[in-house]
Amino acid sequence: MDRKQEIERSIITKFRKPIWRHFMKAIRDYKMIEENDKIAVCISGGKDSYLLAKCMEELQKHGNVKFDLVYIVMNPGYNEVNNEKIIENAKLMGIPIEIFKSDIFNVVDTHASDSPCYLCARMRRGFLYDHAKQLGCNKIALGHHFDDVVETILLSMMYGGEYKSMMPKLKSTNFEGMELIRPLYLVREEDIIAWKKYNNLEFINCACKFTEKDNLKDSKRLEIKMLIKELEKKNKNIAYNIFASSENVNIDTVLATKKDGVKTTFLENYEK
Repeated sequence: MDRKQEIERSIITKFRKPIWRHFMKAIRDYKMIEENDKIAVCISGGKDSYLLAKCMEELQKHGNVKFDLVYIVMNPGYNEVNNEKIIENAKLMGIPIEIFKSDIFNVVDTHASDSPCYLCARMRRGFLYDHAKQLGCNKIALGHHFDDVVETILLSMMYGGEYKSMMPKLKSTNFEGMELIRPLYLVREEDIIAWKKYNNLEFINCACKFTEKDNLKDSKRLEIKMLIKELEKKNKNIAYNIFASSENVNIDTVLATKKDGVKTTFLENYEK
């Protein structure tokens, strides 16, 4: 058995319970894939997107629903070392990637160098949607996992002043007929790290030049990640409870809700 086969096999054997079952549960529960879908798996160069690519490939080979896959890598301005590492890992894992370029890093560095992540993420998504649509795809798949969801909820509450989650799938508002899906939605990051270590794999961390800057050492997401880890020392279910809260919102005890930009307060129905 060669290295590629060992990596593939580990997902459905050694990590069947923590990774494969949770991957499949998200696919089923959130109805992410339909017959004749053409999905662009978006690879950033990190551990999450490469695991996503292998899981999607495995599902395509052995699942009951027929769908097509393409694997795209957007190069927003990676240095040569990072770019080569992405190509090297793709060859090792047998993933037929297609690389296309953009100038996102330069644009973000010019307009939002102090807090680049939000603008970078929005621009990346736009480029990915556009390229995927050119390839005839109707969906893009991103590698966000369970911990990303939990962190987003707390980030929105503590720094955005609103309760907002990261959805398992959503329709694009700018690219008609396109959807975004997150098949690793229920997979814990610690299990992805364990899979990476088990297979002696080395990936790029974000592959982003901005992470090397001092002003991102104290990033808000990292701060939230560390807070959750600290809380889990006292209660191991903290992350799961935060996630569950997004499925158990008691409207009767909420001051106000917002839908399509329209705010409704509890007072509007209070007398009724």
